[in-house]
Amino acid sequence: MHPAFGGIMNDSTAQMGFQVGKSAMMAGHEYMEQNFNRYVNVSALKRYFNVSNSYVVNKLYLVLFPWRHRPWVRQNQDGFFLPPREDINSPDMYIPVMAFVTYILLSTLLAGIRGAFHPELLGLTATTAFVVVTFEILGLKLGCYLLSISNESQLLDLVAYSGYKFVGVIVTLVVAEIFNRGEGTGGMIGWTVFLYTFFANAFFLLRSLKYVLLPEQSPNTSSGASYTVARAQRNRRTQFLFIYSYIVQFVFMWILSRQDSSSVKTTKV
Repeated sequence: MHPAFGGIMNDSTAQMGFQVGKSAMMAGHEYMEQNFNRYVNVSALKRYFNVSNSYVVNKLYLVLFPWRHRPWVRQNQDGFFLPPREDINSPDMYIPVMAFVTYILLSTLLAGIRGAFHPELLGLTATTAFVVVTFEILGLKLGCYLLSISNESQLLDLVAYSGYKFVGVIVTLVVAEIFNRGEGTGGMIGWTVFLYTFFANAFFLLRSLKYVLLPEQSPNTSSGASYTVARAQRNRRTQFLFIYSYIVQFVFMWILSRQDSSSVKTTKV
């Protein structure tokens, strides 16, 4: 090492400067973590990606064929829900995120195969999917607020469940593309596949979201009036869950799957 550099490294002022710089970097890192954790619980978010290959396969099968699945109650240990790797009923973020990205890429790929691809299509598809998920989560949060429903990990659970619809939409796009020969998701085959995946997703959500939107209440038998109020509140929550699982999901899944056929019509004009 050059003597001049050695003198700088041994200088007490330089060492103090290094310490100040290191402290500033650590303070900045802590500040970023604190502000990020204010909006997103990173430790809780990691649990949603704790999946295994067998879980992913079984979960995809459950989303598409939920009819005979039992039970739907999430497993817990020491008062905490088990991660997805250990509980098939636990929501995860891996499948929704991968399905979200796959939907965007698949839509643009199918448009390219039909000769309807244009540079703006990728951004348009991603924006539409993001807006659908955002509106869905905001609607759920508003409904939960109005119905006084609270859950520790409610927001992350709702984000996860809102993404499972993309699995059904992807299946609809692929099957319709194969059997309709590039004519989009219209026609009898397209509608048949769409209706099946819609009802499967709706049934899956109806069963899975009960613990979020219809949490178990401690029995209160001190008076008949209090039980009547609790039962009326539960009825409103049940109606909200039904509307979300069937009506809202039908509209959003239709919007996502109809993008495919709209590009076909544009090409033919």
